[in-house]
Amino acid sequence: MGGSGGTRVLITGGTGFIGRRLTAGALARGAFVFVLTRHPEAARARTLALAGARLLLGDITDRESVRRALEVARPQRLFHNAGWYELSLPRQRRRQMRAVNVDGVENVLSLAAEMGVDRVIYTSSTTALGDTGGPVADEGFRRRAPVASWYEATKAEAHSLALRHQQAGEPVVIVAPAQVVGSGDHSPLGAMARLFLRGRLPPIGWAPQGAFTFAHVDDVAVGMLAAGERGKPGELYFLAGETLTLRELMRVWKTSEGRAPVWIWLPRPVALAMAGLTAPILRAFGQTAFISPEVVRSGFVSFRYSSAKAIADLGVRFRPAKQAWDEMLRTERAVIRGERPAATR
Repeated sequence: MGGSGGTRVLITGGTGFIGRRLTAGALARGAFVFVLTRHPEAARARTLALAGARLLLGDITDRESVRRALEVARPQRLFHNAGWYELSLPRQRRRQMRAVNVDGVENVLSLAAEMGVDRVIYTSSTTALGDTGGPVADEGFRRRAPVASWYEATKAEAHSLALRHQQAGEPVVIVAPAQVVGSGDHSPLGAMARLFLRGRLPPIGWAPQGAFTFAHVDDVAVGMLAAGERGKPGELYFLAGETLTLRELMRVWKTSEGRAPVWIWLPRPVALAMAGLTAPILRAFGQTAFISPEVVRSGFVSFRYSSAKAIADLGVRFRPAKQAWDEMLRTERAVIRGERPAATR
């Protein structure tokens, strides 16, 4: 369970895309790591246990299970990283997402305050603040644009909730990753990248001037750990990386794979109509609707965020966006070819 005398750390969402890297990083630093999970029998959870983490059965939407985990772990640091990310969520599941992304935050943060946890690091998202409208935003930025998805609405509400806990004097540090890149990414861009590598992605795109700030998942995990060590309670840190437009991103994919992913850029009305036909087909085949009107609308944005504060205060660095994507595509290509087991992603 880590080195002797290490910090006691409790992580929610430790088996997820970012959480696995966060858990591994905490273990590597000699921490005594506890991971709250709904499924301790799952392969990803067992992998963390073999690496030295202690698994605690619980669910952030179940307040008493969170309390029991805190009583067992007695953490000095609590990383609240659990969340539900999905675009184009069916309306009947919205209440469930809000229970995870909003009620779960209140359960964890309020119980951490009640039980005297020294420091809580809450994983928000730049999505909580939304479209910057063109300029590069720092941590003083406040939302200007309406939300583009139910996920964005829940993250915005949760972010406001975490700010209220900070304003109450609780030792909460907020980190807000931007668009996170890495093997195993389950965002629409991650799904499309894997289809592209398999030669199954239709050569059409939309929103070529849409802009996103990309950070490699490993750099984000390091930034979160640094926030736990050096971040100041009451502060917000963007873990953002470098910005690319979608046109620039497609050039990166072309260079990496040696063929163009997009031949035709669709106007917004045409893209919305195409996505409206595609989404129900994807759902009918048991897939998430990674092409849908909501995904299309979410592309016509400018998410430009600065990591200057995290670099200066936390001492972290972010690899260039092209390098982050090259590494992601190379790893996913190896998985597809059977050169790397998918379970290790």
